[in-house]
Amino acid sequence: MVKNRLLSAVCLLPVLVVALGATRSEAACVDAVVLVHGNAGKPADFDNTYNELLRRGSVAGEIFRPNWGSKTCAACNDHDGSELVPVKDAINQALARSCTGKVDVIGHSMGVTLSIKAILDLGVQSRVDAFVGIAGAYRGLWSCGTYPLNVVTSTCGYWGLSVSSPFLTGIYGKRMASRIYSIKSNTDQIVCSTTVCTVNGVHSSSIANENASYNYSTGHFGLLTDTYVKQADLIR
Repeated sequence: MVKNRLLSAVCLLPVLVVALGATRSEAACVDAVVLVHGNAGKPADFDNTYNELLRRGSVAGEIFRPNWGSKTCAACNDHDGSELVPVKDAINQALARSCTGKVDVIGHSMGVTLSIKAILDLGVQSRVDAFVGIAGAYRGLWSCGTYPLNVVTSTCGYWGLSVSSPFLTGIYGKRMASRIYSIKSNTDQIVCSTTVCTVNGVHSSSIANENASYNYSTGHFGLLTDTYVKQADLIR
């Protein structure tokens, strides 16, 4: 009797393993994610978001955090050349690893506009399910002036964030994902540094064609570190 029970258990074991494996695979099949930090920032700036995504079932190997740009000269960084390479590479790697064939992209500050440029350059808009822009200057920074006036740094120049710069004009209105969201604040000390947060009557962090926009009473960096639950909600 005992022998028969042992044999039955052994026979059932492969079936249980397959069943469990299928369940785990199904649960783990979510979009790969790319998290793009801001100007002179670092991948660890997204630690709260990263850990929240792991908690919700994402796999570490399918969350990509490119490290881009100069850390010592923020004014030297723009949206062309070497700054784009790590972001494009991360998006390509995420697409290659994603079991769904699609990715979600979350950017903070200059990482918002840099991510948009990378997606458009790669021509993968149809493969980006959700895009979340946090504290971005999609419509420009008044602290950079209006192009071509008052442009004194790369960050504010042709490929930068001066209002109406050729770069911003070039990406405006172009879809970069199936679903688009922005997270913003009227107390953002970077986007609203001149006390004016709007460009042509619209908050600069709002993205054209967005599905929704969320306002918080926090600063530029708190918008990233304190909204990680909302970020995860939006891409899941």
